[in-house]
Amino acid sequence: MAPKWRDLADRFAEQIKSGEYPPGAQLPQIRELVEAGEGSKETVHKAYKALEAEGLVTSTRGHGTVVRPRAPLKRLGIARYDKAKWRDGDEVAFIADRVASGRAYKRNEQTQTVSRMQANSLVAEGLGVLVGSEVYARARLVKEGTQPTHTLTSYYRPEHVEGTRIVDPTPGPAGRGGGYRVLYDAGYEIDHMREALFARIPTADEVQLLQLPVGEPVVELHRTTYTADGTVVEFAVGIHSASRFAWDYDFKVPDSAQDRKEQE
Repeated sequence: MAPKWRDLADRFAEQIKSGEYPPGAQLPQIRELVEAGEGSKETVHKAYKALEAEGLVTSTRGHGTVVRPRAPLKRLGIARYDKAKWRDGDEVAFIADRVASGRAYKRNEQTQTVSRMQANSLVAEGLGVLVGSEVYARARLVKEGTQPTHTLTSYYRPEHVEGTRIVDPTPGPAGRGGGYRVLYDAGYEIDHMREALFARIPTADEVQLLQLPVGEPVVELHRTTYTADGTVVEFAVGIHSASRFAWDYDFKVPDSAQDRKEQE
């Protein structure tokens, strides 16, 4: 005979799989189930830990036990920066990810704050300026519905963005086509970029801001964006919830030997 916590876990698992508890739904509080006669606090806790181990729910302090979202969003590689998306249309990067994932979106799911600050060593190196130089920081929090997925803070030299929509703190992208369209219209057409990724343990503030489940790492992204002549027009730092994205890259395989032959 299965222990009581296993029976309770199996019952909730069936309700989750049938859609009775859809993605994002919160399961009853442990106290509520104890009061309803479902078992002791230890019994309910074990049942919820089993559901978490099976990947059906996540538990976070302050948000209780919640049914896991759908399959992770595709986080596109070079395709998310296709000029046709933002120059000729209005599909900024986070929207491109949603479209590729077949998911709905609202422009105001990206909120932001804009400030002028002194560059620390990381930002200074990224933008190619001196430590302490004045830069603009455009910090965004992106959500899918009510669930935060990632943060992204872009840093700019003031002479590139002063007086443009990039420094407007209105929620959502910086007008039609977003920040890259703004730079394009100002004469700074992006040509190439470099991205570096690494996983790490989140800070306490990041756990709270991204509503991360216990033990989940984050993926930190550093993005440097250049014009054709090598001018850096944006340095960005993104913090992504590891379980909410699947990173998808599609690129041409290089052949440096062939390139050398063509240059000879």
